[in-house]
Parts: sequence; C-alpha cells; structure tokens
Amino acid sequence: MILLASVPPALPAWLLLPFALLLLLIAVMPLAPAGAKSWWEHNYSRVALALAAAVTGYYLLRVEGGGPRLLHSAGEYVSFISLIGALYVVAGGIHLKVKGEATPLVNVVFLFVAAVLANVVGTTGASMVLIRPFIRMNKIRVSAHHVVFFIFLVSNVGGSLTPVGDPPLFLGYLRGVPFFWLPAHVIPAWLFTVGLILGAFYLFDRRSFAHAPAAIRREIAGSHETWRFDGAINVLFLALVIGAVFLPEVGFLRETVMLGAAVASYRLTNTQVHEENHFSFGPIKEVAWLFLGIFVTMVPALDYLEAHGQDFALTRPAHYYFATGALSSVLDNAPTYVNFLKLAEVRTLGAATGTAAGALASEPARMQAFIAREPLTLIAVSLGAVFFGAMTYIGNGPNFMVKSIAHDAGVHTPSFFGYIVKYSLPVLLPILALTAWVFL
Repeated sequence: MILLASVPPALPAWLLLPFALLLLLIAVMPLAPAGAKSWWEHNYSRVALALAAAVTGYYLLRVEGGGPRLLHSAGEYVSFISLIGALYVVAGGIHLKVKGEATPLVNVVFLFVAAVLANVVGTTGASMVLIRPFIRMNKIRVSAHHVVFFIFLVSNVGGSLTPVGDPPLFLGYLRGVPFFWLPAHVIPAWLFTVGLILGAFYLFDRRSFAHAPAAIRREIAGSHETWRFDGAINVLFLALVIGAVFLPEVGFLRETVMLGAAVASYRLTNTQVHEENHFSFGPIKEVAWLFLGIFVTMVPALDYLEAHGQDFALTRPAHYYFATGALSSVLDNAPTYVNFLKLAEVRTLGAATGTAAGALASEPARMQAFIAREPLTLIAVSLGAVFFGAMTYIGNGPNFMVKSIAHDAGVHTPSFFGYIVKYSLPVLLPILALTAWVFL
C-alpha cells in the first residue's frame, strides 16, 4: 500500500497499521466465508473502536498538539456522518412505484436522470430509491447488465458533480474546496463519461431486447409506464438538508439542522413507505461505526503525508487519477480521496510548519492556494475517487447494497470476479482511461 512506503521518525511504524488494517477488513470481510463474515457483522463496531482507541491514546499522550488534531478530525466526522445519515433517512422516506415495461431507450433516459439525481440525494440515497423501480420497469427481461450499469452510473459515476453526491467530495468540501467549484470544472468530463457508459449500456440492452421473444417485445413496445410518488413531504426535508450545507460553521448549527430534518422525516413518513423501501437503520449504523474508526486511524496517515509527501513520484494529474482510482477500486473511496488530496497538496505547497494545531489553522488557506496552482490535480483526485469506486462491489458503499436488493428481488447478479472480468475491465476501465486521456 502506497501509504506505508516509509515511516517518519516522529511516528512509530505500528501507528500506520490501524488505518491499513481497518480498510483491509472493510474490503475483504464481506467476501469472507460465512463464519468469518458473521463474526465481522457482530463485531465490526468493536474492531473500529479498538483501532481508533490505539491511535487516540498515542496522540493524546505522545504527540504535541495531538488533542486539537483529534478534535479537528472528530468535527469533520460529525459533519460527514450528519450529512450521510440525513440523506439516507430522508431518501428512505421516498418511494417510487412504476408499472409498465421499459424499452432500451427508456432505460437510458431513466439512468441519465438517476445519475443527475445522485448529485442531489447522494449516490446512496439515489441507489436506495431508484434500484427497485428500475428492476420493476424491466421485470420481464431484467438481467445482470441492468444491475451492473445501475451501479456504474447511479451508485458511483453519476454522483461526481457536487459534495452532496459522494462522500469523498463532501470531505473535500469540509477541507476547503468550494461547493460549486467542482461542478464548474468537471461537467464536460462528467457528460463525456456518463455518455459513454450510457452508450455501452444501450448496446447491451438493445441486444437483450432483440433476443427477447417477439411476443415480449410487442408487449414492451406497447406498454406505457405509470409512476406514483409516495413520501412527497421528504422533498422539503431533502431541500432542508442540502440547504444546511451552506450554513456557517457556528457550533454545530449545520449538523443540527441536518439531523433535525432526518428525525422529522422519519417520524412524519408513512410506515408503509418505509416498509415498501425495506428501510432499516442497519446500513447507516455500519457506516457510522466504521467511519468513526476511519476518521481517527486516518490521522497518522495524513500526518505522514504531511511530512513525506515530497518523496512520492506522482507528478502529473493523470498519475493521481489512476493512483487514487486504483485504491478506490478495492478500498473505501472516501479515505482514499483524503489521503491523495493531502499528498497532492503537500507536493504542491510543501509541508505545513509549526505544531499540529498551527497547521490546522492554515488548512483552508492552503487548500485555496493548492486549488489556484493545481486545479487539474484536484479534478483528477476527485474523479479518480468517485469513478473508480464502480470497478468492484467493494469500491463504494452503495454497490453491495444494490447487489443485495437485486438478489433479493430474484435478479441474477454477477459474482465478485464475474463483475470485474465481464463488465469492469472490458467496459468501464477503457472508458475511464479515455476520460483521462481527453481531460487530464
């Protein structure tokens, strides 16, 4: 792993291991045998807390300015989980019902609109709300490619325009990247990538449609989709959550508004809507515990990059795009994004001077200086983290959720390696590489 290439004298080697171990467990345990997987499902919170406690103890006892450094990370965690949790709860109160059968062209339009919506309700929210209607639209001929391309577009690539879209980008916003900077700079790359993926999907879906029996093709062509939207009050709460992102950082005002909207949404949403969405707090509970561990154990890795970022051989935006993407494919893309963003900043500006607390005070100014000098590198890290999360089922949180929902609905889904060999490597990777060649 690139973060463990060498260890700065100020930190013992073991202090980098909790972060690497936690990411490794998150990546491999969902694929482990039944016994090990069951153990992980019952103990992931304890593992995350134990690893976080090891880092916390060392920073409080042995690192100058360690307390303020951890408090800063804790504040970022509260902001992060408030947004992710609020979007999850509010999206869980929105239910779309659809009748009729979709043609390949209708599917393309649906996926494009869903990719846009992922920037408003987040990739997790959009995936939860839209995967079941998408399956129902194609119930006569639903196939593995419907699920895979939904993951490509809605659970990952689509949400790369705004900080609300995908967790890595919100972490960038918390670290000083202006909210509207990314959409102002990446829309051409977004349209190019989404358009190519949609084109590939159309070829798959057109072939599937052509091989369907003639009677089914006539039924699909003659059907008309009807839509029903339940939980409309949650549109108001969704607007409240997104509006809270722009509130000033006064105490925890922003986070209080977000969580208040989530509580109101949960209490005012009809129980039937939650039942139809199969809503539960299990997934967001897991995210909360694991990211608590990630935010704490990531501190030494970030401090390491602060001290040794100049030693790395990444010199061009495309290097950052593929390096960030490579790790985002198999590890969680949010911490991967933060670490490569820090690496790029340090290589551009040099290490911050002073104590840990002093370095924190200059963080927003450093980010603005970095953006001014290396805008293309910021684009590369951002797109690499979000786009490549679609390369595997474990690259981004919504991926496995979509696979599980589809499996429960009786849809054939590829195995872990089948997903990679049949779809990611031959279809998605060339598109992502072409995006780098054109825009980076």
